[in-house]
Amino acid sequence: MANVERKGTFKVEYLQKIEKDIQRRWLNDKIHEENAPRVTGETNIEKFLCTFPYPYMNGRLHLGHTFSLSKCEFAVRYNRLKGKRVLFPFGFHCTGMPIKACADKLKREMELYGFPPKFPQNEETVVEAENDGIPKDKSKGKKSKAVAKAGLSKYQWQIMESLGLNHDEIKHFADANYWLDYFPPLAVQDLNAFGIHTDWRRTFITTDANPFYDSFVRWQFIRLKERNKIQFGKRYTIYSARDGQPCMDHDRASGEGVGPQEYTLIKMKVLEPYPTILCKLSKKQIYLVAATLRPETMYGQTNCWVRPDMKYVAVELKNGDVFICTQRAARNMSYQGFTEAEGKLNIILELSGQDILGCRLKAPMTKYAVIYSLPMLTIKEDKGTGVVTSVPSDSPDDYAALVDLKKKQPFREKYGITDEMVLPFDPVPIIEVPKYGNLSAVAVYDELKIQSQNDKEKLTQAKEMVYLKGFYDGVMLVGEFKGRKIMDVKKLLQKNLITRQEAVIYYEPEKTVMSRSGDECVVALCDQWFLDYGNENWKEQAHKVLDKINTYHDEVRKNFVGCLNWLHEHACSRTYGLGSKLPWDKQWLIESLSDSTIYMAYYTVAHLLQGNSFKGGKPNALGIKAEQLSPEVWDYVFYKDAKYPSGCGIKKESLDHMKREFEYWYPVDLRVSGKDLIQNHLTYFIYNHCAIWPNDESKWPKSIRANGHLLLNSAKMSKSEGNFLTLAEAINKFSADGMRLCLADAGDSIEDANFVENMADAGILRLYTYIEWVKEALANKDQFRTGPATTFNDQVFQSEINLKVKETDEYYRKMLFKEALRSGFFEMQAARDKYRELCLEGMHLDLILKFIEVQTILMSPICPHVAEHVWELLGKKSSVVTSSWPITGPVDEIQIKSSEYLMETAHNLRIHLKNYMQVAKSKANSNLPPIDKPNVVEIWVAKTFPHWQSCILTTLRKYLENSGTLPDNKTLSSEFSKMNELKKHTKKVMPFVQATREKVNQFGEKALALTLEFDEAEVLKNNSTYLANTLDVNEVIIKFTDDENASEKMKECCPGSPFVVFLTKPGVKVNFINPVPYNGLFSKYVVISNGETYSTVVQSLCKDIKNIKKPDSVQLWRYKDPILGPCKLPNLHELSQDKVLIPANCIFDVNVQQRTVKINTGTEIIDVGTQITYIVV
Repeated sequence: MANVERKGTFKVEYLQKIEKDIQRRWLNDKIHEENAPRVTGETNIEKFLCTFPYPYMNGRLHLGHTFSLSKCEFAVRYNRLKGKRVLFPFGFHCTGMPIKACADKLKREMELYGFPPKFPQNEETVVEAENDGIPKDKSKGKKSKAVAKAGLSKYQWQIMESLGLNHDEIKHFADANYWLDYFPPLAVQDLNAFGIHTDWRRTFITTDANPFYDSFVRWQFIRLKERNKIQFGKRYTIYSARDGQPCMDHDRASGEGVGPQEYTLIKMKVLEPYPTILCKLSKKQIYLVAATLRPETMYGQTNCWVRPDMKYVAVELKNGDVFICTQRAARNMSYQGFTEAEGKLNIILELSGQDILGCRLKAPMTKYAVIYSLPMLTIKEDKGTGVVTSVPSDSPDDYAALVDLKKKQPFREKYGITDEMVLPFDPVPIIEVPKYGNLSAVAVYDELKIQSQNDKEKLTQAKEMVYLKGFYDGVMLVGEFKGRKIMDVKKLLQKNLITRQEAVIYYEPEKTVMSRSGDECVVALCDQWFLDYGNENWKEQAHKVLDKINTYHDEVRKNFVGCLNWLHEHACSRTYGLGSKLPWDKQWLIESLSDSTIYMAYYTVAHLLQGNSFKGGKPNALGIKAEQLSPEVWDYVFYKDAKYPSGCGIKKESLDHMKREFEYWYPVDLRVSGKDLIQNHLTYFIYNHCAIWPNDESKWPKSIRANGHLLLNSAKMSKSEGNFLTLAEAINKFSADGMRLCLADAGDSIEDANFVENMADAGILRLYTYIEWVKEALANKDQFRTGPATTFNDQVFQSEINLKVKETDEYYRKMLFKEALRSGFFEMQAARDKYRELCLEGMHLDLILKFIEVQTILMSPICPHVAEHVWELLGKKSSVVTSSWPITGPVDEIQIKSSEYLMETAHNLRIHLKNYMQVAKSKANSNLPPIDKPNVVEIWVAKTFPHWQSCILTTLRKYLENSGTLPDNKTLSSEFSKMNELKKHTKKVMPFVQATREKVNQFGEKALALTLEFDEAEVLKNNSTYLANTLDVNEVIIKFTDDENASEKMKECCPGSPFVVFLTKPGVKVNFINPVPYNGLFSKYVVISNGETYSTVVQSLCKDIKNIKKPDSVQLWRYKDPILGPCKLPNLHELSQDKVLIPANCIFDVNVQQRTVKINTGTEIIDVGTQITYIVV
């Protein structure tokens, strides 16, 4: 389990307690259960059916599962808020080989090592995934999928121990059926702790252990076979010899998505005299066989390559010929009809590459009568046959190797290669490739300045440059297809080679595939039942389905199109594992990717059949038995026009009930899955829906949302690396809502997302703080302002709430949950914080209550427990789950922009002030007295742009209006250089133009306006008190740049970017004292300058004493005797004794030189001394 150090768990435990209470209430209220409407009028209520691929039950659910299913969870809760009836059913997959294989492993381990087993200690416990030479994403780790899941455990028993099971528990898992009873209830428990919005009445497990689902799957396959979608015959497929059956994606430890790769196996006949080691085979036809993807290039063969230190075998085939290749390749051939018995090799000789160097060979199609086998040190053993045919005219690798061999005599001598075997052989022009000529490999070798066959990066680049271009644009220069394009004749050339018995078809896996039983898979030619996904009519219909599906990301759609285009047959049967039997051939089981394509339809009726049990073993609501569910019964339920099967033994009203449920809920509105399932499950999902409902497009899926994988702390989840979290562990560590918030924040794109534990901890703090703030706000309602909410900041806050509701609605609709969280939680919180900061007179109660309600609803899809708790605190009687999406009022965008301008200006002013003070402190002359902190700020506002900028903006607007776009900078520079009014500003013109261009790209034509949409000066004046507080000054003065006192520099500023001047206005310190005991209001010195008003002095006092919430509640009192008054003890029972209330309309008269402070009441001037009493009423 991943561990990140953290401080304390109080807040997590606080949230977990809330979550348990909420979940208990949801369960009691059955709040997530939903049925189709039974009343005719209600059938018009919009519905939303969302599904997630049922997880495989060979372990606990982990954070990766949770990330994908969270997309369903957020979507279904959002759609419920939008007034829809929603259904998010959840089943569990047990079909396939893994559970059976694991059970059998445990059985074998107990037979071999006893109970409890004592395993050997000296065996390696971790096997690294194969290196297939394909560049890997380092963030995805280095171990195979099986190793990553199993951690450091080699034996199945150890894997079970890692799940926290003891020996007595583990022994039960040797029975495959025990898995079916053990893990599904744990999954339900974990998902409930997560807070999942699921109708558990509809849950089930797969396989024939559940006779109801088994009946459904058998019906599906009967109908598919009737429609010729299922065929039987020999086909090439990935095959596990150890398991004795095809190895489909879900049966693999590594190599998911890998298919059979077809090669043309070129037969190069060994000519006499044979090498010594081959002499005893002189009576047989001996061939070095090379696997190629480019049979059209065989005209250009100059030699073949073998690796001197590689092990080869000579294998006798059933026709008596002898093939020399690697044993791995020979093993593949033995399953493809090459040998006498399947899987049996007649190896008559084992040899090394050194033994066959210099062999004289006759190769098909080449102009050379004899070619030779030469050394190449970079041949890989896990690809092809270990023998490589060499075409230096069109293969950069071959040309580089041939050049090296020709140049390096010592290298030739080391391996006994004579000059006659190499030097006479030059590249043969066979294909004309546009741009690269008739020797494309030679051309790119020279262009890239490749030095030798060791220039790996350049050679890779060279291959990319010529291979695809050669295939699509290359034209044959020789042979019977001279003058024709490669892409048109490739298959014809292959067919001719095979007809002349100069080549054969050979398959092997595209990359190494390991089965879950630990077997390296081969490609076998198997008798089997298969779904004919290559059928053109079916493929065309699948494309039609895809055209109507919302895939949310263009890349996902491209991946689907690519998959549909290359997909051919898929083996749908196997002989080992768990599952449903093929109805017409019961020796076969239906494999796991084939029984999971339309099961979403079963969800719609499962609650009526399963009897609230996983296997359907309890009596159900309709009294239906599994054996009564004939294909005709399923037809009636799932096909609109099917007739009632009168002899089925089931009441018509019961079947009508099932039919009504299906007709209401179907089709699937949203299918969510990881992107890795596009290449199999999700594509099969599309195929099977149009096969089962070919004439009813209303049953075809509406949308598919594919997401990337989930990284944990920026690394691939892996038990072996200790970077792994089960769902239960994550909830225990972060709480359900803390985890959900982090999952939403992890990412929404097709790229891999990242769950960062520090972010989860930060989310926990935010949620806890939000709850505590709500509790405090509700407990102190009397502290908020009431009456009309009409101030500028009130109106802005209302508009911002409405805007965030609209934005969040759009993000949820598009399933952009990271953005929905940002807009609907983080930015809502920021809007509230800004409102609190700007409302010097206090926030408005109605707006705060509205904010809490709206905020709670917006966050409820992601953090439903916290939302439910806050909903309770608000005194709501119903659940937040059943509430409605907030109805938005108008959004005054101009007010929002003016508020944003205010905050941005305040931020800029703070930066200016900081820089001003730093400049003051950095004066070189240390004898200068320190500059006082300014207490007055002058903000100079421009009513319009300077003339030269206005000229540019006007010109740009004309271009935009006339042509819809701006010309390039070169054109603009030429035009502006001719304008006399811009001559003085030549150096500033183009930078201003470029900055304006960028604004136009962002904001459109509005960026060219000569004035702002709001009154800039009015906004600053109305919020001058806030600006004074945030800058810690006494006064903010707003002036215009057209004032006669404005400097030239001031006049250069433009609307939205005011000019600022900091001033230090001299004053006298006055001590303000509060005589009321125990009220937390202390004495404070305030500097008062000449001419200040009563209100500005009070504001200065409130700015320094934060406990004073309302400035208008402050009274100022002067002593009757300004000299002796402060010396007397105050009378705590009569605070105003010997004092006079200072009138609120007075002006302070300050003489800095004499250090005196007086007030001017309009009728008299009174000395107040150096101490004033303040009282808050």
